[in-house]
Amino acid sequence: MATTAPVIRSGTPGSFAWGVFHERHPELVRRVLAALPYGPVERAGVEQLLVESTVGVLEPLAVGAHDAAQWGAWGEGLWGRPWGEAPFLWAESYFYRRLLEATGYFGAGVWRGVDPFGPFKAAELRGAGVEEELAALKTVGGLSAAALLGSALWGNRADLSFRITAEAGGGRSEVLVDESAVLWAELERRRGGLVCLVADNAGQELLPDLVLMDELLAQGLAGRVVLYVKPQPYFVSDATMDDVLATVERLRSAEVEAAREVGRRLWQAMERGVLEVRTHPFFCAPLPYREMPADLRAEFAGAAMTVLKGDLNYRRLVGDQWWPPTTPFGETVDHFPSSVAALRTLKSDVVVGLDERSVARLDGSGEPWRTSGRHAVVQVNLRA
Repeated sequence: MATTAPVIRSGTPGSFAWGVFHERHPELVRRVLAALPYGPVERAGVEQLLVESTVGVLEPLAVGAHDAAQWGAWGEGLWGRPWGEAPFLWAESYFYRRLLEATGYFGAGVWRGVDPFGPFKAAELRGAGVEEELAALKTVGGLSAAALLGSALWGNRADLSFRITAEAGGGRSEVLVDESAVLWAELERRRGGLVCLVADNAGQELLPDLVLMDELLAQGLAGRVVLYVKPQPYFVSDATMDDVLATVERLRSAEVEAAREVGRRLWQAMERGVLEVRTHPFFCAPLPYREMPADLRAEFAGAAMTVLKGDLNYRRLVGDQWWPPTTPFGETVDHFPSSVAALRTLKSDVVVGLDERSVARLDGSGEPWRTSGRHAVVQVNLRA
């Protein structure tokens, strides 16, 4: 087990975490309020949240909120303190929980259950990027499993939250750690077992994730696949069950016959139960996977392999801390109850499992390589 490292916080001006609250969130709020015709009450609530989260102190949820007691416990010792003093992962999670509250998502009015990020997700699913993905499926029969894995990996660049203040496209892309051969070998060794995939973003990222799961089932590398999604809107573009259904339907209604075939197979796999979509409240909790509840731990324990997609899942898996980047990946994830693979493009500060030469080269490049979205890792830890 790795020794501890300082927790990342957002209170240092100029840091990446500080920029999320003071640069990314203001732009996000502007876009949310422009995307749907929220009324004066909702608009005032969202704008007040922005003020509180940048220059105010942490206020607990209203007593009547359905999860007030749970968040009260999670925030013990933090209430009344500046947001920047809370762990970055915790504060980001609480921001999105409060944003749902402000927009009426949990209320009794007409905005109940309305995804404030829905217009962004729908636009992406109709966009040129998804059209290109669908067109590429014409050759899916000739693509190797490695190519499909690469598509799922770099699909993580299609993050609506990231694109608010950063340009994900262009520039040189580099996989810093590629342990995909270990992943494929383990799937072959455990052929026909249960594969879990914890999704990250909807739309252009979820599409290749679903294609990859279809391929795992078709090849027999997985006998059953469980796809885990968020129970509610979270971090702008994180996938929910609504997003899964919309993406499968996008495949089924595509002009490209190969895409329609994938969509039909996915639909049938869901009907048969060999592809199951699940969720759990923990996926919107401000906690690392080390603290996952026993029932969710038991679900993962039965998997031949669990694949965690994206930056947020990576932060929760290894711990959102200032680890030395040469800290072995396995030492930070030995708590996970199954063999685990992380497919992640780097869009935040935390990273582990790199060699000293790579770190020296990257640090000397002058590029914000930890947060640019142009570097990726495929890291695997096998559990005996």
